[in-house]
Amino acid sequence: MTTGQVPRLRGRAETTRNALLSSAREVFTASGFAEASIADVVAGAGASVGSLYHHFGGKAELYLALFEDYQQRQEARAAGAVRQARGEQESDPVALFVAGSRAYLDGCWAERDLARLFLAGGGPPGFELVARRRYREWTRRNAALLSHGPDDAGEPWGDALVLVLTTVVSEAGHEVAVCDNEDSAGRLAGDVLALISRIAAP
Repeated sequence: MTTGQVPRLRGRAETTRNALLSSAREVFTASGFAEASIADVVAGAGASVGSLYHHFGGKAELYLALFEDYQQRQEARAAGAVRQARGEQESDPVALFVAGSRAYLDGCWAERDLARLFLAGGGPPGFELVARRRYREWTRRNAALLSHGPDDAGEPWGDALVLVLTTVVSEAGHEVAVCDNEDSAGRLAGDVLALISRIAAP
């Protein structure tokens, strides 16, 4: 194999993987995990059953990969919003938390098909543990962001309050995803974030 062939093969493999994920998104969101057909996924991707098993190992692993990709995009949205706020000289931890949470909630609406899929449950065995592990990671990141409270003494937020705020945003994301339209989703997100800001006011 020549040096030039390696990048081409990697590029082709990445293209196939992305096509399978895109097709899986359509099939899973339309049918749910249990009723989703591998044959429909590979047909939609223009790929083979063998390529699916090569890239993902099976239907359960494909579902989990779809979840991980969605979570990574959500994390990137939130982190990007926090960086932007910091670039605009925002330093208040609560304001940064709200900025990241707003981006997260916007993502719940923008990708409401996936948000609804993962909210509905019924994923493969072990999915609940994977989702719970992701939730704990999110809570830890929020704890780091809210490392100082709003009071003059700069006392750190307690673990319980960080958990409560993270849970509020998570539940709001579920509700945003099932709103009837973008306006109602935006109003709900805005109301929740305004409530968080008031709770956190010194």
